[in-house]
Amino acid sequence: MSSDRFLRRIGVVSGLVMLAFLAGCQVRPLYSEASGTGERLAAVGFSQPQNRIDQVVRNHLVFLTSGGAGESTRPAYDVKLSAKSTATSILDDEDEDNVSSTGVPVPGRVQVEATYTLTRVSDGQVLKSGKRDVVSLIDVSGQGFAKLRAIRDAENRAARELAEFIRAEIAIALAREPQPQTVWQK
Repeated sequence: MSSDRFLRRIGVVSGLVMLAFLAGCQVRPLYSEASGTGERLAAVGFSQPQNRIDQVVRNHLVFLTSGGAGESTRPAYDVKLSAKSTATSILDDEDEDNVSSTGVPVPGRVQVEATYTLTRVSDGQVLKSGKRDVVSLIDVSGQGFAKLRAIRDAENRAARELAEFIRAEIAIALAREPQPQTVWQK
């Protein structure tokens, strides 16, 4: 009898501990209206681009954060963004043109890397900074224009994907921001 009571008490205590643990979990949608993340994303401004890759990443970020409405005229947050791209051959035993002796296209890769810093404009506090990179695979042709076009298309694909990652990280950082307090006046 006493072992049954003991097991029952252990079950009740472990159930209460588990209930207390689960009560501490706060799972909520990232873009819920209550959190205000969507409004904060729309209030993000981006630094001016320095090269073509910066421009592609920036344009896609502006579209993603504003929902297609364009960049904020009075941003509450600022993102300093710098991106670069490198194109390399996957195979090491090929010649300078990255084309095999039979004329078959050679596999290559384009890596787009970006560093960014999210700051609050009102006090200059850095909320998030990071470095991300995305790789896009290509087939490098022996024709000059086809090679350049393949590299540019791969850069564009990688830049758009990179913008998606950066937007998600910015949204997470903005979701952690405290809600502005509403001051009611008579």
